[in-house]
Amino acid sequence: MFKYLTKLDYLLKETFLGLLRGGWMNWAAVSTMTVLLFLFGLSLQVSWQVEKLLNRFGSQLELSVYLDPGIEGLTIQPLVENLPDVSKVTVISKAEAWTKLVKELGIIDIEGANQQLGGNPLVDEIKVQVINPQVVPNLATQIAKLQGVDVVQYVDEAVKRIAQLHAGLNWITLIITIILTLTAIAVTTTTIRLIVLARRREIEIMQLVGATSAWIYLPFIFQGVSFGLFGGAIAWCFIAITHQFLNSLLANQADFIQFINQGSQLTISQTLLLPLILLGFGAVVGLMGSLFAVRQFARG
Repeated sequence: MFKYLTKLDYLLKETFLGLLRGGWMNWAAVSTMTVLLFLFGLSLQVSWQVEKLLNRFGSQLELSVYLDPGIEGLTIQPLVENLPDVSKVTVISKAEAWTKLVKELGIIDIEGANQQLGGNPLVDEIKVQVINPQVVPNLATQIAKLQGVDVVQYVDEAVKRIAQLHAGLNWITLIITIILTLTAIAVTTTTIRLIVLARRREIEIMQLVGATSAWIYLPFIFQGVSFGLFGGAIAWCFIAITHQFLNSLLANQADFIQFINQGSQLTISQTLLLPLILLGFGAVVGLMGSLFAVRQFARG
C-alpha cells in the first residue's frame, strides 16, 4: 500500500511541476477548454430549461370552448365531462366574464357600459383541462362537433413552437460541441507535445535508467486531464455568474416574463449535475488530447 502511495505522490508532484513549467502554454489549453465547456454547459442548461418550460406548458394546457349566443355552459358541461382524457371542466358564465373584463378595463359604471353596448356582448365559456397534452387536437375536434359550440381554442401552436426551438437548440449544441471539442483536443495535443519536447532530455535520461513509457508519460496525461478540470471549474463559475445576472435582470420584468423565468428554473439535481458533467467532459477531452500527444513519443 505504501508503495502505491509513493508512486501516486510522485505522479502528482511531476504533474504539478509540469503545469508550472508549461507556463502560458497551459493557459492556451485551459482557455480553449473553458470556452468549449462554457458554451456546452450554457447550451445544456438552456436545453434543460426549454424542456422544463415545454413540460410546464403541456401540463397546464387547456382548451377554451366558446359557446353560441344564448347557449348556457351548464347544458354543455356534462357532454364535455363524458369525453375521454378530460380531467376538469370549469364553466365561466358570460356574466362572470363580463364583470371580470370591465374591472380589468377600469370601468366603474357597469350598467352604463351595458346600455352603451346593448347588453352583455360575451358568451358562456368552458375551460377544459386534459390528462395528456398529446390528445388536445383530437379532443378539440370532438368538442367542436357538439351542438351549441362556436369556437374551440388552445395554445397548441405555442407548444409546437417551443418544441421546435428545443430541437433546434439540441442540434446547434451538438454542432458547436463537436467543433469546439476537436479544437480543444488539438490545442491540448499541441500543448502537451511542446511540453514533452521541452523535457526531451529528462525523458531520455529516464529511459536510459530503465523507466517504462507508462511511468514517463503518465504525468503528461495527468496534465491534459488537469486542463479539462480547470477549464470545467472556470466555465461553471462563468455559467453561475451569468445565471445570477439574468435572474436579477428578469426579476422586475412583466408577469409573463417572470412566469417563463420561474417555469424554466433548473431542479436541484440538474443544478448539482451540471458542474459534474462539465468536469467529467473536460477531463475526457483533456485525456484524449494528452493521449494523442504522448502516443507518438511513446512509440518512438
